[in-house]
Amino acid sequence: MDPTLEALIAAAVAVIFFVMVLLAAVCAARKNNRGGLPITSRTPAPTELSSTFDPSSLNPVSMPELLQATRNFSPDLIIGDGSFGLVYKASLPNATVAVKKLNPDAFQGFREFQAEMETLSKLRHPNIVTLLGYCATGSDRVLIYEYIEKGSLNQWLLDTTSEAARSRPPLSWETRVNIIRGVASGLAYMHNFTTPPIIHRDIKASHVLLDNVFEPHIADFGLARRIEGPHSYVSTKVAGTMGYMPPEYIQGATMATAMGDVYSFGILMLEISTGIRPNLPFKVEEEEEGDGKEVRLVEWAKKKVAQDRHMEILDANISREGLKESAVVEFLRIAILCTSDSSKDRPTMMEVVELLNRVSA
Repeated sequence: MDPTLEALIAAAVAVIFFVMVLLAAVCAARKNNRGGLPITSRTPAPTELSSTFDPSSLNPVSMPELLQATRNFSPDLIIGDGSFGLVYKASLPNATVAVKKLNPDAFQGFREFQAEMETLSKLRHPNIVTLLGYCATGSDRVLIYEYIEKGSLNQWLLDTTSEAARSRPPLSWETRVNIIRGVASGLAYMHNFTTPPIIHRDIKASHVLLDNVFEPHIADFGLARRIEGPHSYVSTKVAGTMGYMPPEYIQGATMATAMGDVYSFGILMLEISTGIRPNLPFKVEEEEEGDGKEVRLVEWAKKKVAQDRHMEILDANISREGLKESAVVEFLRIAILCTSDSSKDRPTMMEVVELLNRVSA
């Protein structure tokens, strides 16, 4: 065969092979692009993350794309106020997402970015919010999550003045029990089925998001920490929100534990069943205490339960029609157990899941 013809054939084969490899790479990239986010090479992986983190598990999104998706982070698109940053509703080409822009001036904002990137990128559970991507450009740190349609549990329980609140029905007893079961399932997964175990450290109503069928999704992992492990980049110091924090944290404990999450979860159970804020004292009727003194939710609820007055503390917005008192009694018994003053007396989240499965909705 003519040498020139041989060279042309060899070159053609090489070109065809290169094109096939290129097409295969593009198809693989599209397959791995979770959540419909645009793939971009303009956002480098952040360098401050620990050696155990694999940034390839998340989609980098550029700041220009985020500016367009949020209309330059318009105040009109703010849907929440997370820890150390605002949360915006954003429209990317193939998905509606929630975007948290962390405060670049706060050192804690960078800590939260690290915590959420390293924690949420590894968690896969139907009751834990999904982290889809990130942006790390200059001093900007932005996290991109799946958009949860119905907002936070806190809004549904305590927002009674907004236009949206006036148009929506109160949460039923059945819905409240199912929400609590979902949160318990998510926490049990974190405590028992991740290596190493993960503690949230800030469980509360505003960190539980509700989707279109009122399935709960635990969110805001900025304070989450791994309990152990040689590559843990921060100590598991105590943290949280007053009213939800266990007594041992307030009394000077230096390390956060899974039992701290259990206590906060118990407070959440009391909040969802009574409709009362746990972090603000309130005045009780004079005939109850004799002096109209201020009390906090947990001490007031424990006293009522001890007096077998379970139905009296139930949120007035919960319909009593078809409601079994035995279900309320068992629900509150579990809540009181979770909020035991001594961490040794609290059940594990796995035990809580089993107990809640016996509560009729």
